[in-house]
Amino acid sequence: MDINTLKTQIESEILQVNSTEELEAFRAKYLGRKGALAELTGMIPQLPVEQRSGLGQQVNALKNNLQALITERQNKLSGVSAQQNVLVNCDIGMPGIAQDLGRLHPITQIIEEINAVFVNMGFVVADGPEVETEFNNFTGLNIPLDHPSRDAFDTFYIKPLVRNSEIQATGDRRPATGGLLLRSHTSPVQVRAMKSRKPPLAVIVPGRVYRPDAVDASHLFMFHQIEGFMVDTNVTFSGLKGILETFAKEVFGEEIKMRFRPHFFPFTEPSAEVDISCIICKGKGCSVCGRKGWLEILGAGMIHPNVFKQVGYDPKKYSGFAFGMGIERIAMLKYGINDIRLFFENDLRFLKQF
Repeated sequence: MDINTLKTQIESEILQVNSTEELEAFRAKYLGRKGALAELTGMIPQLPVEQRSGLGQQVNALKNNLQALITERQNKLSGVSAQQNVLVNCDIGMPGIAQDLGRLHPITQIIEEINAVFVNMGFVVADGPEVETEFNNFTGLNIPLDHPSRDAFDTFYIKPLVRNSEIQATGDRRPATGGLLLRSHTSPVQVRAMKSRKPPLAVIVPGRVYRPDAVDASHLFMFHQIEGFMVDTNVTFSGLKGILETFAKEVFGEEIKMRFRPHFFPFTEPSAEVDISCIICKGKGCSVCGRKGWLEILGAGMIHPNVFKQVGYDPKKYSGFAFGMGIERIAMLKYGINDIRLFFENDLRFLKQF
């Protein structure tokens, strides 16, 4: 048999092989003991000596090529078989295995949203320790020693410095000004920032704060606040109103309205509480807003001159404003949540909604 003819025949036949059984029969036909290549090998001794070497080389080349073709076909058939087995054993009507992805806590989402609003207006984000000195938490913010918030019933003191003899002499159980406490607001970072930097300043401070409040639908002993303040040579109350109005519209929508009500804070003068029109009833009055049409969201005002004196700023040269808001309050208003405890119960049915 002519080797070239046999090669063409092999290459044609292997294309017709469509199963492992057919491939095994093909292998036996050409590589078996009585196969075509065995017959050619058996003819070599019968040839003249000068022709044996040439035929032997051709037979070996054909054998190697044939083995490569068989291996290639076997791999192809194995791949098809595996794919068919997957399809046969796979019930496409069954639901897949869900890959649960983590997500940001709703409080974190609100913090990042608020941060982005103020950063776009030129503010920088700062942070500070949750264990604070009494000076930074109270004294540096013009909060006097006899203010109710400095009472041990309203603050988590860690290291009071007052001695028993002093208690007996004065009857005052509040710590002296060197004690340590869990910060009751994020405003101490205002003192830290102003003591370490010179104006102009535009800073926001998100973080956890602590107060020994009884836990109920609207109070927790730990919650989150964002403090914001700006200091420069010509900072005005109208600038404060413009910035807070921009914030309110970005977070609650362009249709929201805002108003300022006179109030008292030791660290600002003049001071105000800021309300927005009720996002539920659009200012018409409902149970959420107490039929008033307004919802309180934050406190604000111009930084008190005494605060500037405590940090070494000249109150005749510099002016500034400050504001603070509870993050949980903002989240509850925005999402219509009526119980603050839901944020911290780790109930996935609640958290997966955000």
